[in-house]
Amino acid sequence: MKLVIQITCYNEAQTLPVTVRDLPRRIDGVEAIEYLVVDDGSTDGTAEVAKDLGVHHILRLRKHQGLASAFAAGLWEALRLGGDIVVTTDGDNQYQGADVEKLVRRILEGKADLVIGDRQVDMIPHFSMIKKALQKLGSAVVRMVSKTDVPDAASGFRAFTREAALRLNVFSSYSPVLETIIQAGRSNMAVLSVPIRTNPPMRASRLIQSTFWYLLRQSITILRIFIVYKPLRFFGSLGLGAFGLGVLIGLRFLYYYLAGGGQGHVQSLILSSILMTIGFQLGALGLLADLIAVNRKVLEEVQYRLRRSEQGDQEKTR
Repeated sequence: MKLVIQITCYNEAQTLPVTVRDLPRRIDGVEAIEYLVVDDGSTDGTAEVAKDLGVHHILRLRKHQGLASAFAAGLWEALRLGGDIVVTTDGDNQYQGADVEKLVRRILEGKADLVIGDRQVDMIPHFSMIKKALQKLGSAVVRMVSKTDVPDAASGFRAFTREAALRLNVFSSYSPVLETIIQAGRSNMAVLSVPIRTNPPMRASRLIQSTFWYLLRQSITILRIFIVYKPLRFFGSLGLGAFGLGVLIGLRFLYYYLAGGGQGHVQSLILSSILMTIGFQLGALGLLADLIAVNRKVLEEVQYRLRRSEQGDQEKTR
């Protein structure tokens, strides 16, 4: 059983030494533990620091691509390296390395395909009230869409089985943490959470440039989740609302028309027609998007089988 601990970094030359020193060297039930640093186009010598620290593998992206792309590249590299379990963490020392075993243990016991570290957001003193509220809202949306029971969906401290990692697809250009849980839940994987500890911040967050920016990005992410994974419910609800409002306005016109005063309410008839047309079109769009979602599931299964085939070929050539 081989464990690969993936550390995603962007200009983490100052914090990486602390992060690496805190990681476990051995875990009962795991024969080999290797570290993989994914250098997302750093300009401060992060890769050189990782080499000096004796990190087993370093994946350098020539250009800064963002957390989502770096996460996906690292996950695939960890599988190529033969990882049976992959743990993802950050190079900013946010998570305590000793808790890696908590994540891995659930997989070794055969209880989970994906284990997520629960930071217990309410207990983190440097999180603002707005950030805590948005994290809770995002987690609630993810729980509803994925049909899982994950209290901290935004946590990037996770452990994947090899099979779980092969099935994941990252579409987001911002942060992959929410959509990977949804994919896991919709693929009927066993998803568990375990409480973990966090360290005081060593630097300001790069994902949260301001409260307004964080609010905007999280709102867009949540909205996108609904559109991508619940298209029929999203567009259907909007369409039903518009159509229903159009019907009510039409009934209002009909009432005045039958009462002999309909000539002064032609605007209501026009507005009613527009709203009912929009409602019908949104409903049709929801049906079309739902069919596309079904097709996406088929393509994800095909991609999974291709990945398994590629991994099998790589193992034969080792």
